[in-house]
Amino acid sequence: MDEGPVDVTPYECGSRPFEAVDKHRFSVKFFLVAMLFILFDIEAAFLIPWAVTFKSFAADKAFVLGEMLVFLGILVAGYLYLLWRGALEWE
Repeated sequence: MDEGPVDVTPYECGSRPFEAVDKHRFSVKFFLVAMLFILFDIEAAFLIPWAVTFKSFAADKAFVLGEMLVFLGILVAGYLYLLWRGALEWE
C-alpha cells in the first residue's frame, strides 16, 4: 500500500489544521485552575440539595448543621492553602 504525502498529514474534521501543534501549548497552570474550578463546582452540587432538604430533617438539625459546617471548614482550609501556595495566581 503506497502512502503518499496526503495520507500522513494531520487533519481535523477533514481539513488541515491552521497551526502546528507544538506552537500553541497550554500552561500547566491552566489545567490546575480548571481542576480547582471543577472541585469547587462539585462542592456547590453538594450544598444546594442539602440546603433544599435541610428543613425536612426531622431529628437533630444541630448535628446535621454541624456536619455541614465541618465540610465547609475543610473546603475553606483547602482554599486558603491554595491561596497561600499561589496556585490561583495567573502569570
